Amino acid sequence: MYEVGDLVVYGRTGVCRVERIDRQGKQDFYALKPLYQNCDIYTPVNGKVFIRPVISKEEAHRLIDLIPTVEVEVCESKALRELAEHYQSAIDSHDCQDLIEMTMSLYAKKKAVEGRKRKFGAVDERFMKEGEELLFGELAAALEIPVEEVQQYIAERLHQ
Repeated sequence: MYEVGDLVVYGRTGVCRVERIDRQGKQDFYALKPLYQNCDIYTPVNGKVFIRPVISKEEAHRLIDLIPTVEVEVCESKALRELAEHYQSAIDSHDCQDLIEMTMSLYAKKKAVEGRKRKFGAVDERFMKEGEELLFGELAAALEIPVEEVQQYIAERLHQ
């Protein structure tokens, strides 16, 4: 069970702070406050939505340092459903390394598509945005920096 003040990754919402823990009947509930969205979440402690602690600062640095070694595999399926399922599996893993691999592959795909003077697909765009939000949100929380500074932080760390 998490404690008040803990930072957690909650489903597809991203990083939340545990504001309080309430008891209703025989069940405990977390009151969560997303760091990067304006809403409140009230969820059972043993609910069905995925929840885990935010990675540590050391883990964030380890993941950033791995970026140059990531093998980028662009998913080129013409079937939109298949494409969405491929990206959804990375989102559903709730793993930062999977999110890094997915977003890097989408950056590569976007660059290639735009180089051919074509439009980047809506499914690709949607998952790139969601992957970035989840990844950058968690890295920002772990590194204790504003989410807007994550890309610059990564670039500076990789060019040291």
